[in-house]
This record gives sequence, C-alpha cells and structure tokens, in this order.
Amino acid sequence: MSRFFVVVDDVRDWAPYYPSKDVISFDDYLALPAQRERVRVINLCRSYRYLGSGYYCSLLAEARGHNVLPSVKTLSDLGRKSLSAIQWEGVDPVLRELPAGEEGQQHKLRCWFGDTLDDAYRDVGRSVFTHFPCPLLEITLEFRRRWRLEKVQAVSLRALKSADEQEAFATTFERFSRKMWRKPPARKTFRYDLAILADPEEGMPPSDKTALRKFIRAAERHGISAELIGKRDYPRLAEYDALFIRETTSVNHHTYRFAKRAEAEGLVVIDDSQSILRCTNKIYLADLLRSHRLPVPATEFLRRDRDGELERLVTTLGLPMVLKVPDGAFSKGVVKVDTMDELREESARLLDKSALLLAQEFMYTDYDWRIGVLDGKPLYACRYYMVRKHWQIYRHGKRSQSGGFDAVPLDEVPKAVLDTAVSACALIGKSFYGVDLKQKGDRVVVIEVNDNPSVDSGVEDKLLGDALYDALMKVFLQRMEMRGRRT
Repeated sequence: MSRFFVVVDDVRDWAPYYPSKDVISFDDYLALPAQRERVRVINLCRSYRYLGSGYYCSLLAEARGHNVLPSVKTLSDLGRKSLSAIQWEGVDPVLRELPAGEEGQQHKLRCWFGDTLDDAYRDVGRSVFTHFPCPLLEITLEFRRRWRLEKVQAVSLRALKSADEQEAFATTFERFSRKMWRKPPARKTFRYDLAILADPEEGMPPSDKTALRKFIRAAERHGISAELIGKRDYPRLAEYDALFIRETTSVNHHTYRFAKRAEAEGLVVIDDSQSILRCTNKIYLADLLRSHRLPVPATEFLRRDRDGELERLVTTLGLPMVLKVPDGAFSKGVVKVDTMDELREESARLLDKSALLLAQEFMYTDYDWRIGVLDGKPLYACRYYMVRKHWQIYRHGKRSQSGGFDAVPLDEVPKAVLDTAVSACALIGKSFYGVDLKQKGDRVVVIEVNDNPSVDSGVEDKLLGDALYDALMKVFLQRMEMRGRRT
C-alpha cells in the first residue's frame, strides 16, 4: 500500500483547491508515526530556503525513506547550480525557438509541474522542470542577442494570485499526481508502483501493445500498480518504486538518462544503466566477451585512416565478412561485404559515423538462438529464422521484414547454448537479457547480448504464456521488497 501527502505550512494555503485528507500541515507531517507502507510527498511549503520549513520537509522526507518532490538535491541545485551549465542541456534549443525580443528585455513566467498558462512558453517550462523538478517555479528570461535563463526560483502556492493560474495549477496537479484522487479501495489494492517506459510511435519496439498490457496485468496480480509513461514523464520518476524500460535503449538517448535518474532516486530498474552501457556498444561487448574467453565469431576492430587495415582484415577474417557500427539495433548498421571493393565502400561509409567498427567473420546459419535470461537464469528460448533469400533475421528497406520463429522448451535447447548464454549474461549483470547465439555443429558463439530483449505477444511467450510476464513481475516484487527492508 502507498500513502500520498501534500504538505503545506498551513492547510488554509490549500483553500482554493479541492479539499482532501491527504493535504496536511508541516506540523502534522513532523508528528507522523513511522509508516510501514511506501510514502510519497509533494512539498508545497511556503519557503524552501536553507533551514526553512520547506527545506526541512524535504530533508525529513528523505530521512524517512519517503519519495519527495522537490528533493534536497533539487533545492540545493536551485541555490547553487549555474544556469549557464544547463543552457546547453535541452533548454537552449527550446529558447532559440522563441520570437526575438528587445536587447535587455526580461520576461517572467510561472510554471507548475512544467506547465504554464502561456502556450508559447510551455516547452521552456517543461525543459526547466526536467532540470529542477520542483512543483512551482518562477523563471526569468532575458534577451541578450537571444533569450537566456536569467533566474529560476521556487515559489509557494501563495504566489498563484489569479483564478486562471489556480485553475491551471489544480488541473495540472491532478494529472501529474492523479493517485491522490483515487477512491480509497483502489488505493489499498497495490503495494508498489511501476513505471513502464514505452514509445507508442517506435517502429520496432521491444514489446508490442498486447505484451505491454500483459505486463500491466501481471503486475496487478503481484500487487503492483503499473503505468505506461513516456519521455516527457522524466520529472515524475520519484513517484514510482520501479522502472521497466520497454523502449529501444542507447547511451546517447533518454532511456539511459531515465535509468540513471531512477537509480539515483532509489528505484528498482530494468534495464539498469550499467547493462545499457555494456550491451548497447558492440565494441565494448565484443572486447568483454573475448577478454573472458567466451566463444564469439573471429573478431577484429577497424579504425579509420590506417594503411593496410582492410588488407589485414581480409587476411585475418576472409571474405565475405560482416561490418557493424557499435550502437546498431535490430540488425541496423550491420552489413555483409563480399568483395574488397564493397569492403572499401561500406567501411568508408560507416567510419564516417564512428571512429571504430566491428569486423567479424561471416558465419551463416539458418537461424539464430535467442535465450532470454532473467536474474541469472534462463527464462525462454526461441529460434529466429533468416528472412527468405537474406542472411539476417531482419531486412530493412521501405518496409522492414523479419523471418519466422520457433519457441523452444528450455529442456530441448542444447546445453552448450544455455550455458554460454548464462555465462555471457554473468559478465553484464543480473537484469533481463536476450542472448543471440549461432550454432554450427559443435561450435556455439555469442553474437550479442541485448539489454532489453524483445517480448512480443505470441512470440517469446508462445510456450510460457502469462508465466513469462509473471516471472518478470516476481523479480520486480522481490527487489522492491528487499529495497524496502534496507531502507
């Protein structure tokens, strides 16, 4: 069960808004007995200054293991962090979209949970809120050849004077923290809250919509309230107990930032940032596997502007060979070259994007093994077949194609395939992985380890059905319970 509190200095500060027993004074919050359940706090005290009531509210919330907005770190950043340091971190491009002003002109706007009355400045509010997750902010912009952040400060509820501002705040607050408005019976249903990060516009997501619904239902069976979120929900992460990333990950991407932020907030995270870092770069992964003597295809690194490099590769790996960009996914950025001319052309094209490429021997098989590994143990197995008249399981063009598949019981998978998959995952962590392997005769090699493997309805769950989704939620539940015992 989770509790939710809005803390104000005086409950009369909440008078313009919908009354709720969850709105309590700072004095009442001080007197709260220890809570066994998860607690979330929106701190709306009048002053966040150092050693003020708002500061102590956030400080005590963190000491009690409560999720609080704003955090002490946010309050510290508001007081100390140079605004110039965040000009280039997502805010500056938004400021450049604003119409030009007069030199020296200033403009002030208030935002609540990243929203604001003026549509023209809504993206500015969201961007600043991402860096300073504080319920109410006043932002001062100044035009000096272009718009710049001049000042960002936290303000209290009493700063919202107009009925329009108060109405907009109430609407946004309800949307931002709608758990506050749940009827009591619904609130008692769940012990924990899980955010599932997904992008409905992604062309080849790790999970289809049906699978996502099955994850949500499995979570409910384990006493977990699961909710789909998107990249704009970054500031809301502290509301949850766990984060499950069901979007294609990359280090240079918001998925990695979500993982890092969630870990900093103390959430249970799958995919964790370490797994993303280790799995999404094929150069790192290949070197890790080789250094630990796990079987991989014959592999070399290709650098630009090195005399005789291509000839060396042909001598070592032979033709045809496969070239891979370090951060490709779903067979993108992977090419097969059959001749020296193709090798020159494709390596030049790919090296324009990356200082290093991965070159591997070409090893054709009718299918690739995919072993799903969860918490260090095999979960499921599939055979993914090559697209007809193609050498990969995906073929990209105007319309992407994929080959067929077989779901295989784990007891029918060759032991060498399972053991190699588990060993590869042990080098990464104890999260949820999909290991791609090739088997040719007695030879088994690891192609790659995926940190957020595909789970699509009717494919990976073909044999396990709901048990696959339940297994993941059981791991989330165990880890959240362990974290609760540590706090």
